[in-house]
Amino acid sequence: MARYRGAVCRLCRREGTKLFLKGERCYTGKCAMDRRPFAPGQHGRRRSKMSEYGKQLREKQKAKRIYGILETQFYNYYEAAEGKKGITGDNLIIILETRLDNVVYRAGLGRSRTEARQVVRHNHILVNGKKVNIPSFLVKAGDVITIKEKSLNLQRFKDIIESTGSRTAPEWMDVDLENKQIKVNEIPAREAIDIPVNETLIIELYSK
Repeated sequence: MARYRGAVCRLCRREGTKLFLKGERCYTGKCAMDRRPFAPGQHGRRRSKMSEYGKQLREKQKAKRIYGILETQFYNYYEAAEGKKGITGDNLIIILETRLDNVVYRAGLGRSRTEARQVVRHNHILVNGKKVNIPSFLVKAGDVITIKEKSLNLQRFKDIIESTGSRTAPEWMDVDLENKQIKVNEIPAREAIDIPVNETLIIELYSK
């Protein structure tokens, strides 16, 4: 699958907010958003009035970049959210949040969502005792996510946990970093998901 392979700090600057795409670097003074808090490019410092369509597009791009998803898959998530009971915007964010790679990241077994995706793809993850190497796998309430036995003592995970040990996991999951285990207690409600996205604008964009 195609992936964005350019400078990710430019994406944060373009969206005007930290998207935490580089893990722990985003919490330090080296963060590009702290040093250059304006859009990249020759005209990045200019302020121009944004149209309603522009605002909607920016929210969609922001959500895609936070979760590392390309357009086709993101639209498929929108259609799935629209087909569920409840508010479409809430459903969309909940679907994105319950992706396996995001759950691994939220629990602290990846310093960024990109690293968490690699952890999943490299066959380190078990869900309810079965190997799952699909980052887009959607977890359910009651699922138990662990690192497979052969990977438990890898230096990679020791380094990750050293960096993320102070991170607070969401209330909807129980995390045991010592044993590298995550239990999904419930599917989160929208208000429990802390991402700087106005999903209403995304739904308005796709509803045209």
